[in-house]
Amino acid sequence: MISGSTVQDRHEAAHEAATDGLEFAAWIDGSSHETGETLESRDPVIDEPIVEVPRCDSSCVDRAVEAAWRAYREDWSETTPGERSSLLFEWIHRLSDRVEDLTLLECLDTGKPISQARGEVEGAIDTLEYYASVCRAQRADTIPAGPDLHAYTRHEPYGVVGQIVPWNFPIWAAAWKLGPALAAGNACVLKPSANAPLTAIRIAQLSEGVFPDGVVNVVTGTGSEVGGPLTEHPDVRKVSFTGSTEVGKGVMHAAADRVAPVTLELGGKSPFLVFPDANLDRVVDAVADGIFYSTGEICDAFSRALVHEDVLEEFTERFVEKARSYVLGDPLDEETTMGPLTSREQFETVSDYVEIGREEATLLCGGGRPDDPELEDGWYVEPTVFGDVENEMDVACKEIFGPVQTIIGFSSYEEGIELANDSRYGLAAGIGTERTSVAHRAAADLEAGLIYVNEYGPILPEAPYGGYKASGIGKDLGLEALEHYRRTKTVYVNLDDPTDRDTS
Repeated sequence: MISGSTVQDRHEAAHEAATDGLEFAAWIDGSSHETGETLESRDPVIDEPIVEVPRCDSSCVDRAVEAAWRAYREDWSETTPGERSSLLFEWIHRLSDRVEDLTLLECLDTGKPISQARGEVEGAIDTLEYYASVCRAQRADTIPAGPDLHAYTRHEPYGVVGQIVPWNFPIWAAAWKLGPALAAGNACVLKPSANAPLTAIRIAQLSEGVFPDGVVNVVTGTGSEVGGPLTEHPDVRKVSFTGSTEVGKGVMHAAADRVAPVTLELGGKSPFLVFPDANLDRVVDAVADGIFYSTGEICDAFSRALVHEDVLEEFTERFVEKARSYVLGDPLDEETTMGPLTSREQFETVSDYVEIGREEATLLCGGGRPDDPELEDGWYVEPTVFGDVENEMDVACKEIFGPVQTIIGFSSYEEGIELANDSRYGLAAGIGTERTSVAHRAAADLEAGLIYVNEYGPILPEAPYGGYKASGIGKDLGLEALEHYRRTKTVYVNLDDPTDRDTS
């Protein structure tokens, strides 16, 4: 427990505890890599730097890619799935011994309540455990082709892959990328967000001596100075990106220029359909979890509550009450249920959308900053709810990425589905109903890659995660992600007729 008489004191003490004896640098070829310039990783609660990290550039990317290829060719490409599984488990054991250390780093770097940060660290480890387990189960196919032809497939890694993860789930997203890529036999160059790079750096450091040097590389810096060179690099055979749709388009264009495959997990404006028979005790909590967890900085946030007119008034009353129940406070406090947004930039974006919402719709609650003077330096926004919303309003159709909910009414099943699908995005959708037939019918009719019924989550490593339309291409998680990091080769072996050969 970090002690201190004020939030400022606690966070300054936490900075020292979290970084004591550690060097937060880029991780290239099995060791720390410094540059002449640095970036600050800032604590969004007190708006002060936690630590500085290197501001890498294209030359650092070149060095990391070169190291990754050397590790792949000299060592990693010769490993068996069983050997990779064992090494992944060795890494996992190290991470498991440092859950609380990683939790503190994640909490400070992102502003997440410490209970949420702990759950995400554990989720990251669980994801790596899944891929360490299924790694050994990789198989190829034999194709029955005839007595004189033996045909089979080989699954081979790409070699070196580039991976870019966002600031909203730094350690969990890194595990989503690294787990399947390493299990498939690739070497990785990972770029964390400049806003929250610390846990990605730390887990890479904790891989030292487990994997061959160069198998795991982390290059810190901005999107333009590191992300662009990584996606455009001619020796990066595949790119996996999680982030905004607009940036994802640029990643796709860069990869297309050299015909490199991409996996894109992008933005969302996810609806939750509340049908007349819904159990509002469950559904109000589900919708609130889906928009207020992690201060709404979640790609699949339930930011559009589509509510049948028969229960619209009751749902709205209950939801506003639920929104007001969140405890905004110091993320280091286990009782805090909502922390700040991760950066000044995101605070300004959300605040601008709140002002737009005040003009477009009816503000039902929130929209401001907490009254507590100890939180005045942090990037806090109260849980915000708008009513009288139309689906074409900016607050209803644009991704806000903050704790801002819109409530929209509908009168029939068909209208609800039409409103839900009337979006450029298709990452997730929710269904609130007690009727199995409605749940399955709506799950089939909704244009989204993830469907949650009566709950928000869970997200399991066994299940593929990814969206439709402008929400992305391909999948993270599940066996599908493993397939995305492998290429398939078909081999035809023509067999002689044994009667034509001397068998004596």
